[in-house]
Amino acid sequence: MARHITRAKNHVFKNSDLNQVLHTDGSSNLLSKTKVVATIGPACQSVEALCDLLNAGVTCARIDLTWAPIDYHRISLKNLQEAMKRTRRLCAVMLDSLGRELMIRRKYGVDENGWPGIFERLTMSKGDTVTITADQTAECSNTVFPVTYSKFPAMCQPGDSIFVGRYLVTGSETSSVFLEVEDVTPTEVICNVKNDAVLDGLLMIFHQERSQEGLSNLQNDLPCLTDFDKEAISALSKEFEIDFVSLSFCRDVGDVAEARDFLQEQHLDHVKLISKCETRQSLMNFRSVVLASDGVIISRGNLGLDVQAEKMAMVQKAMCSTCAILGKPAIITRVCDSMVGTPRPTRAEATDIANAVLDGVDGILLGAETYRGKYGLDTVKTTVAICREAEAVYDHENHFEHLAIESEYTLRVVEEASDPEHPSQKGGLVRASSGVMSEANIGIAFSSANLASLSSHPGERGAKSYNTKLESIAAAAVKTAESVSAALIVCLTHTGKTAALVAKYRPSQPILTLVIPYLKRDGMRWILEGSSTARQSLLTYGLVPVLATPSSSSGEGLLEEAVAMATAGGILKANDHVVVISRSMNEEFLLKVISVDEDCRGIKDIRPKSLMDMIKAAGNEGDDEDPVAAGPAMGGRPNLARGSVLIGATKRT
Repeated sequence: MARHITRAKNHVFKNSDLNQVLHTDGSSNLLSKTKVVATIGPACQSVEALCDLLNAGVTCARIDLTWAPIDYHRISLKNLQEAMKRTRRLCAVMLDSLGRELMIRRKYGVDENGWPGIFERLTMSKGDTVTITADQTAECSNTVFPVTYSKFPAMCQPGDSIFVGRYLVTGSETSSVFLEVEDVTPTEVICNVKNDAVLDGLLMIFHQERSQEGLSNLQNDLPCLTDFDKEAISALSKEFEIDFVSLSFCRDVGDVAEARDFLQEQHLDHVKLISKCETRQSLMNFRSVVLASDGVIISRGNLGLDVQAEKMAMVQKAMCSTCAILGKPAIITRVCDSMVGTPRPTRAEATDIANAVLDGVDGILLGAETYRGKYGLDTVKTTVAICREAEAVYDHENHFEHLAIESEYTLRVVEEASDPEHPSQKGGLVRASSGVMSEANIGIAFSSANLASLSSHPGERGAKSYNTKLESIAAAAVKTAESVSAALIVCLTHTGKTAALVAKYRPSQPILTLVIPYLKRDGMRWILEGSSTARQSLLTYGLVPVLATPSSSSGEGLLEEAVAMATAGGILKANDHVVVISRSMNEEFLLKVISVDEDCRGIKDIRPKSLMDMIKAAGNEGDDEDPVAAGPAMGGRPNLARGSVLIGATKRT
């Protein structure tokens, strides 16, 4: 099948009057649909500071294993637990691995809080000569940089560019220097300094790709998870609930598989893997990496060093588009560098955040801004405010149509690829051992959430039918919500898969993800699953997770509780409509429309005639097309005479 080309626009304005942009909608109490990840460090480790960040809109806390001992991170997580109790807010936890990070070996001290610091500064001047040495006995100075990787000289050639900078250095700081390689020996790399700099703190080293288009650099042979990474993940997961592991310098699916194997060995199957794309090599394997991962961090700091500056914006847009089609969360970094030292972002930074939201990112990751910045809380508030403004003009309708076309296309390719008699199979398509079609042979984007992985029998007709229904119910819910001008979508779920698919279509309404705990067998014991699903939803655009207690009411009672909570939170008001995705007693998907009663104390079902009147009132009367026609592979129009859509399925959602 020939590859097709799709197009998408980002935003839509009602008219050309700028007053629509300057107008304040008065709902500033609501948080953004775009998620915010904050890195915990010395500037925000206290319980009080973490409470402020959670109230401001932080949904995920990043524990950076690159620096500081395990005991320091243990204190951070204890304080986070207390902050969640005080604020009564859920917060996911992400452990960010050290991975293949290369560092300059220096002496350091420890402050009164147990935070290791390097207090000696190195002054560099343009034209100086610096030697990067693999000698482990050498001491760091203005002219000698001992590198932690002994094989580094073998990676370099004269003319190469090398970047040395403070860890999480920002563009507004002078703690970074560019070097040009002049000569290479078996143990040393002699370089010329290209700019003035004063280097302090933990110094990282990055060997920039010398090729303009492909890959020609020799890559280091370090593992994707260091021994310290494994020790920290194992130790912290025994004491705290860990939701994500971020895989630094991920190159290909082999790294993801290796990390998953380790997590399974530690009985951490529920932990999701987020791949950090930081080098040109990760771009070459990006589609397959996204398919194998549970999400992606677009690490723009290092990636910007390995990609030409003029191509970086288009690279970001292409990466976000791929993640949107595949239904995987995309997180970007390095958005408010200047706010490390100032209380207001630059115009470029504010525009950058808004453009990222319009590109379709799920979240913004704040690094140095909260890690060591002076204005971490202001940064979070500013980021949330900018995201909300961009979300207000996001072209939801165009995005839905774009994704519906892509999903229908990719679902069809999956069906053809699994049919040995189809003509496309005679060109040598093969199935990888993971159950996902080989990217090299297919060259297409699979549908969201790695559809093959939703079933234990990926190649069977039943799995394809289930995947099609799952996509259809998600698309139908979004289209129905738009047709009836609903204020909220409620998704009752066990595993979060259905909610993630709904979020993929980027509805204008928030998605209340009501996670219902369930029992899962683990060897000889039973465990109650659900809390991790709720927290992991905090990294997906638009999802508002709520964890139901095991003793909660079922059916309409549970739904009434959810609507009452949304009303109390200011999301709903009297007579607002709500689209609900749930399961019937026969394990069928149930899509229905309800309304908040006049007293805001209960709900009332929308009868079929009322539903049709609502759709007509929304401006869809006279359309030849069904106003709530579902998206990909629906196979037929919903039966509006029944007031709901029922699609049979028997797997957990």
